[in-house]
Parts: sequence; structure tokens; C-alpha cells
Amino acid sequence: MTRFAPATYPLTVYFDATCPLCTAEMGAMQARDSAKRLRLVDCSPAGFSDGPAPREALMRSLHAVDAAGRLRVGVDAIRACRAAVSLPAGGAVLDLPVVGRLADRAYAVLARNRYRLPRWLVLRLAGHGAIAPVTCADDHCKL
Repeated sequence: MTRFAPATYPLTVYFDATCPLCTAEMGAMQARDSAKRLRLVDCSPAGFSDGPAPREALMRSLHAVDAAGRLRVGVDAIRACRAAVSLPAGGAVLDLPVVGRLADRAYAVLARNRYRLPRWLVLRLAGHGAIAPVTCADDHCKL
């Protein structure tokens, strides 16, 4: 059984716009979102309280809520975002118990240390497909 059910749209995504990696990733997703399936919400302002979880939780992990009210957090939220913009989302590989747990742990480590990543590394990741390339539009990407 998979731990990931297809999302219904729009998908409301709560992300930390003060994080360069988060901003690059969400900008890349938005650039590919020709069907307007994503609704991006910056949860970083102090006092933010309009999300599906307390601001502290939203700032620790990416959160997404689909039109049916299903909440996705961390890796599952990333998968939902990627699926919304027709990027490979990991599919059956991430549904394997060991791989899924490793991905969740790796995400937690990355999320905790995202402010420590040097800007050159964020730009390099964005430019080499580790995250969705920022220059993608209409299924044409400049890598």
C-alpha cells in the first residue's frame, strides 16, 4: 500500500520564504505551474497563524493541504508539489518502507540545516535538477 494518495487541486503549500533553498524550490515549482495547481503561502512572518499547523511546525517542514483537506508534510508535501507540476515525484520508490524512512530522515536533516547551506550550493542544486530548475516553463528547461 502506498503512503501517498494523489492530491486534488489546488494544493496550498506553506513554505519559509526566508530560506533561499525553499524560495528557489517554490519559485521553480511556480514557474512550471501552467495549470495553476499550486497556491504558495509564505508562513515566515512573525505572527502567521493561517496555516494547518502552528507556525513553528510550518517553519520546520514544508506543509501542503489539497482541496480535499488532506495534509502532507515534508517529503510527502514535496511529492505532491512535484506531481502538481508534472515532475517525477519518486513514485513507488519512496513507498518502499526503508527508502521512505531514509528520505524522511534526510529531509529532516536538510530542513534543520537549510539556513547553513551556502548560496552557491543552493544555486548549483537549482541549476542541476536536484530541485526543479528555476528556468523551466512549458516543459522546456534550460539546464
